[in-house]
Amino acid sequence: MALTGVEIFKLLPKTNCKKCGHPTCLAFAMKLAQRQASLDACPDVSEEAKRVLGEASAPPVRPITFGAGDRAVKMGEETVLFRHEKKFVNPSAFAVEIKDTMSGDEINNIVEGVLNSEIDRVGQKLKIDAIFISNASNDAGKFESAVKTVAGKAPAVPLILSTSNPAAAEAALKAAAGKRPILYGADESNADAMANLAKTFKVTLGVTARCLDALPALTEKIKGLGVDDMVIDPGARTAKEIIQDNTLIRRAAVKKNFKALGYPVITFAQRDDNMLELLIAALGVAKYSSIIVMSSIEKWKNLALFTMRQNIYTDPQVPMQVEQKIYKVGEPTPESPLMITTNFSLTYFIVSGEVENSKVPCRLAVMDCEGLSVLTGWAAGKFTASKIAQFLQESGIENELKNKELIIPGYVAILSGAIEEKLPGWKVTVGPREANALPAFLKSR
Repeated sequence: MALTGVEIFKLLPKTNCKKCGHPTCLAFAMKLAQRQASLDACPDVSEEAKRVLGEASAPPVRPITFGAGDRAVKMGEETVLFRHEKKFVNPSAFAVEIKDTMSGDEINNIVEGVLNSEIDRVGQKLKIDAIFISNASNDAGKFESAVKTVAGKAPAVPLILSTSNPAAAEAALKAAAGKRPILYGADESNADAMANLAKTFKVTLGVTARCLDALPALTEKIKGLGVDDMVIDPGARTAKEIIQDNTLIRRAAVKKNFKALGYPVITFAQRDDNMLELLIAALGVAKYSSIIVMSSIEKWKNLALFTMRQNIYTDPQVPMQVEQKIYKVGEPTPESPLMITTNFSLTYFIVSGEVENSKVPCRLAVMDCEGLSVLTGWAAGKFTASKIAQFLQESGIENELKNKELIIPGYVAILSGAIEEKLPGWKVTVGPREANALPAFLKSR
């Protein structure tokens, strides 16, 4: 069980030096107990306290990174069961399967799909994160060849190497040297050999058991063999099993601090039916899967999953925002329209997208409203006439305009008169209420 704040306090220096950023050692201890602070923040803690508290203050789900460079994938580090309690930390990673029995053309097509999977949504670059290479042939040579082919065509993409054959695993790890892949396939029959390979090549080990009940003993055994970084597979394959097992694993890790299950979970969503595969993958995103393996990555499927993942793994306490400034859409001239909106990311990207569709060059003033939408910002007193006027005056935009006219969102038409009072010499025009009406509105001017 995790230590209480009082138990942690007894192990701290009790000097109330404030070096940790908290007013007292007791306050710091309480934050440690809630996993809202790091023990590293205390410069005077003893080695004995570090030993005892290090484990207690660590996230209940072990943080793990696989892959190398800019595309390395972070997993784990989760601290809550429900997103609204705090937030989910590291988004689920999507991987597509390549079997070593596939033809060269089939492998090339999947790799190209991964490399071209990136989608820009509300300012974030979303993509397929990894390639899962399975030793379907059970032949070490074919497996090694497939790994070399994929690694050569997509050198930056993280890999998951799947085999239960230690000889094939060793050959594949040598072919993927320097890429920090995950080696998946350790089970009760090969745990010693696979753990030795994971230690030798310094990679994360994927551990699978015949059922959830058998998993803790297996992870404890492998940890005893010297492997700390693991991803776990309880054997769940149906929707019901995935919900059940993933929930039990997260609950055991977060609520009971049960270290034997405190690892990222890998889920296999492969189905012959694309829609069913999408639904299983979406279930994994919603229910605690750190890696989701699929058999195909059509763009329509990717967009649905990327959008869902982005929504679930956005901090609910911090709205997504863009920078406050005057954005140019197209090549605006002094006669081009000036529009204004808030800095909520979704609002900005929808509005700017519709303006681009209109083919009418514009200036779009994006005002900092702490990430709130137009109506919410107005209701909260952050998108007001006085603040809009101050923003425009400080921006100096009037020096770039021939006609001092401002187009405001239709939902806040009530502000038009007040803005004109705050900005003498300006004309305020009320635009459409909905962004999809902007192209027709701009073309008609």
